[in-house]
Amino acid sequence: MSATIPPLSRRLDGMQSSAIRDLLKLTSRADIIGLAGGLPDAELMPRDRIAVAAQAALADRSRLQYTESPGWGPLREVLAARESARIGRPVEVDEVFVTHGSQQALSLLAEVLLDPGALVICEDPAYVGALQVFRAAGARIEAVPLDADGMRLDALRELLAAGERPAVVHTVSNFHNPGGVTLSSERRSELAELAETHGFWVIEDDPYGELWFDRPSPEPVAAYSRNVIRLSSVSKILAPSLRVGWMVAPTEVCRAVELLKQGADLCGSALTQQIAADLLSDTDWLAAQVDSVRTVYGERARALVGAVRERFGDRVVSTDAAGGMFVWVDFTDGTDTQAMLPRALDAGVAYVPGNAFAVSTDYSHSMRLCFTTSDQVILGEAVDRLAKAHAQ
Repeated sequence: MSATIPPLSRRLDGMQSSAIRDLLKLTSRADIIGLAGGLPDAELMPRDRIAVAAQAALADRSRLQYTESPGWGPLREVLAARESARIGRPVEVDEVFVTHGSQQALSLLAEVLLDPGALVICEDPAYVGALQVFRAAGARIEAVPLDADGMRLDALRELLAAGERPAVVHTVSNFHNPGGVTLSSERRSELAELAETHGFWVIEDDPYGELWFDRPSPEPVAAYSRNVIRLSSVSKILAPSLRVGWMVAPTEVCRAVELLKQGADLCGSALTQQIAADLLSDTDWLAAQVDSVRTVYGERARALVGAVRERFGDRVVSTDAAGGMFVWVDFTDGTDTQAMLPRALDAGVAYVPGNAFAVSTDYSHSMRLCFTTSDQVILGEAVDRLAKAHAQ
């Protein structure tokens, strides 16, 4: 007698796996130089300092216990102080909520802020993790394009003038993933003003803001309005495995998120949150740690961009990579990056085709390159392999 498998939820209809994660499964061979992933360099992660912090946390057996759903209290105090300095206004501890990476914050916020069919406006090209979250929530997604100054607010204003009323506008404000651009200060204040005028939330997703190379990132969008919910994490400056992210939001939003987190995982890891609190509160050491990451990534970014422009000339337009982890490249000669990918893999290099990030625009002539996990010599070789695949 064969058993009938019960059906799954209809909310899975239309859901897609991350094209980037799927691609990484194909590019794990040692002979392939990976420009596809969005991973920080493990060699720059402060393993020894993390070990010291872990040993200190383990000295107290009670710290192996459950912690509060909003996060371990001392960590929230450290984060409130850091975010107060970043935003430029006092952030209360009750406005800080710790999550299992900032991706969980995004997922929980989608449940709190969105009813099925609610409108979400995001950038195009878009952060894939945000698209997955908003699609799972049953949201209707509209996209506005990016330019060199970030989200094009003229396109957002056109949607608002046409009668669209978003519940949420999502932006990766600093060193955009995948677009590599940063939202200008003028647009930040204007976006905050639009949020207050039209009554929508802005989710400011900022995992890369501290990874600037030439000059600090602009003041957060959250500095201009309390309609802005700000997300960040330690994954890019310390280590992803700590799984410590956070959001800064009005207390009523934090309390709503708390109800959902209690049903999802009850609470985060008290152990890794204590480690993160130790590292984040050691301000002199942390400043040196982040500065060393900036220095290395800046050298690699300049090497990659320089090699791309030298090898391809006017056949490409690329971002400058003033921070973050990514370079966005547009081919001007009609090259289809999805079609070129098998040849690139044969040549020993991997990237993410632009259509993996598309919402409503065709990015078939674009690609995202990550420069964080290879040194300058290897990045140069990677571009040589790209040129070989392109020539074919």
